[in-house]
Amino acid sequence: MEAINQNSPSIFSRLKPHVELIAALFSGVLILFAWFLGSSDETFLSIALYLLAFLIGGYAQAKEGILNTIHRKELNVELLMIIAAIGSSIIGYWAEGAILIFIFSLSGALETYTMNKSKKELSSLMNLQPEEAWLLDENGQSSRVLVKSLEVGNHLLVKPGDRIPVDGVIITGSTSVDEAAISGESIPVSKHAGDELFAGTVNLNGVLSIEMTKSSSESLVQKIIELVQAAQSEKSPTQQFIERFEGKYVKIVLISVGLMMFLPHYLFDWDWTTTFYRAMVLLVVASPCALVASIMPATLAAISNSAKNGLLFKGGVHLENIGNMKAIALDKTGTLTKGKPIVTDFIVRDGLNEQSVLTSLASIESQSTHPLAQAITSFAVMKGVTTFPITKMEDVPGWGIKADIDSQEWKVGKPRFVGYDEAMSFNNNAALRLENQGKTVIFAADQDGIIAVLALKDTVRPESKEAITLLRKAGIYTIMLTGDNERTAKVIAEEAGVDDYIAECLAETKVTHMKELLAKYGNVGMVGDGINDAPALATATLGIAMGQGTDVALETADVVLMKDDLSRITYAIQLSRKMNQVVKQNIYFSISIIVLLIFSNFFQIINLPLGVIGHEGSTILVILNGLRLLKIK
Repeated sequence: MEAINQNSPSIFSRLKPHVELIAALFSGVLILFAWFLGSSDETFLSIALYLLAFLIGGYAQAKEGILNTIHRKELNVELLMIIAAIGSSIIGYWAEGAILIFIFSLSGALETYTMNKSKKELSSLMNLQPEEAWLLDENGQSSRVLVKSLEVGNHLLVKPGDRIPVDGVIITGSTSVDEAAISGESIPVSKHAGDELFAGTVNLNGVLSIEMTKSSSESLVQKIIELVQAAQSEKSPTQQFIERFEGKYVKIVLISVGLMMFLPHYLFDWDWTTTFYRAMVLLVVASPCALVASIMPATLAAISNSAKNGLLFKGGVHLENIGNMKAIALDKTGTLTKGKPIVTDFIVRDGLNEQSVLTSLASIESQSTHPLAQAITSFAVMKGVTTFPITKMEDVPGWGIKADIDSQEWKVGKPRFVGYDEAMSFNNNAALRLENQGKTVIFAADQDGIIAVLALKDTVRPESKEAITLLRKAGIYTIMLTGDNERTAKVIAEEAGVDDYIAECLAETKVTHMKELLAKYGNVGMVGDGINDAPALATATLGIAMGQGTDVALETADVVLMKDDLSRITYAIQLSRKMNQVVKQNIYFSISIIVLLIFSNFFQIINLPLGVIGHEGSTILVILNGLRLLKIK
C-alpha cells in the first residue's frame, strides 16, 4: 500500500493567495510614514518611502499591465494607472501619485479576492472527490489506498458517513445517499444493490461494497469540474465586446490626455503645472476599470451559483441566452413524463394463446433498450414469461422492430409500420379507444395480420406540471415534441399544461420542427435526454439535457440539469435575467461615474486623490454588485 502523508499547509502557502493584498496594505503603511515625515517639508527620506510604496504597491499591477500589453498587443487600464502615478511624481505630487498606486493596487487585490470568492463553488467541487478509499481484496479484507491508484473493476468498502470515492455500482448493502453536491437536491436518495453511485456524494447510514465502473479522471464529479472550468473561461458576447472596446478606448484616453497637457495652457491660460496635473487626473478618472469589471465577476458568480444548484452551463454565452429565450420545446418521454411506462392493456387475435404471444413479444422487445420495450419486457416477466433468443432481428429507428420467429416475420411497432388500416380496425377499433385514453399503442403483426395490441401509459411528472406553469408565467411559450400519435399526444399535452404539441415526431423530423420554431420565435430552447434528441438539441439556440448527468447529456447539450427537475430551467432563466440586469446596472453606473469625474476634473472640482477614490470605488462597487448573484436561490 502506498504511503500517505497528511502535511498541514505552511504559513507561506496560506498567505500566498493574499500576497497582493498584503503588498497593497504595506504600501499604505509606507505612505503614512512618508506623509508624517514630510508633513512640514518633503525630505529625501519621505520621497524614498513614497518611491518604495510605488514599487511594492504597484509591482503586481505593472507586471500584469506590461505582460497583457505584450501578449494582446493592446494597451490596458493598468498601464494608464502606472503612467498617471509616474506623471504625478514628475511634477512633484509624490503623495498623490503614491495614493493613486495604493488605492489602485488595493482595488486590484480586492478584485482578485472577489473573483476567487466567485469561484469557490468550483473549489468546493474539487474537494468533493476523496483522495483515499478502502480497497477490498479477494478475502474481503480492506486496506486504505490512494484513489488515483485504483482501477476499474476494483471492489471498495464505503462506511457510513464517508464520501463515495469513485463512480460505481452497489454490490451489497443499502443506504441513503446525499447527492446535493451533484444534483443540488437536498433530500437523500435511497440506494440498493445494483444502483449507481457517484464520486463525491455522501453515504449516510449503510455499509456498502461497491464496484468501480469509471476511472477517477472520468468520474461524473470530474466532468462537472471540467465543465465549470470551461464555462468560467468562456466569455459571453457582452464581455467580448467590452474587451475589444477597452483597447480602442485606452487609445482615445491617451490621445485626450496628450491634448489636455497642452491645449488648456493656450486656450484657458492655465499654468503648465496645473495643465499637466489635470492631464494626470484625466488619465485616472477616464480609465475604464469599472466598465471592464462590470461583466466577468457577475458572470462567474452566476455560473458558480448554478453549479451549486445542480445546473451546469457550458459557457457564459449560454447563460446569457437562456434569459432571452422566447420558446422552449420539450421531449415527452423521460422529460415531461417519468419515462417508465407500464402496460395497461394486452389484446391478442382470436384463436391465439395469450401466454405464447406474450413470450414471443417479450423475446423480441428484450433486445431493445427503448423505454416502451423495457416496459413490455417487465410486464411479461411479471406474468411469468421466460424469453428465448432471437437470431434474426432488425431495428427500424422511429418505427419498430422486425424479427423472425419460427420462420415467420414479425413486425412490432407503430400502426403505419404494421399496416395502418388493419391495425386501427383490429378488435372493433380497440386502438382508437385506447388512444383516446391517452395511452401509447403498440402493434404486433405477422403475415396473417395483426397478432396483438398493447397499450402503455406513461404518467406526467407532478413537477413537470408545476414547471410548465412557471415557464408560462415567465413568458416562455412551451411546445411538447413526441413520437406518439395525435390523439395520445393531445391527452398528454393537456395533462402537462403545455401551450402546444407536435405529434408523430421522428429524430430527423424534430430538427425540421426545431428550425420552424427558430424561424418563428428566434431564441428557442430544447429539452431532451441527450440521446435520440441530440440533433434537435444541437439545432436549438440552447440545448438542455435531462438525466442525472449521464455521459451523453454532458457531451451533447449546452446546459445540463443534474437532476430531472424542469423547475431548474425557470431558476436558470431568473438567474440569467438577474445577471443581465446586474450587468446593465454596472455598465450604466460605471459610464456615469466616468463622465461625472471627467467633467469635475475639467472644471477643477476634484483633485487626484478624490479622482482615484471615485474611480477605484466605482470599480469595487460593480464587482460587489456582481457578487450578489452568488446568493440568488
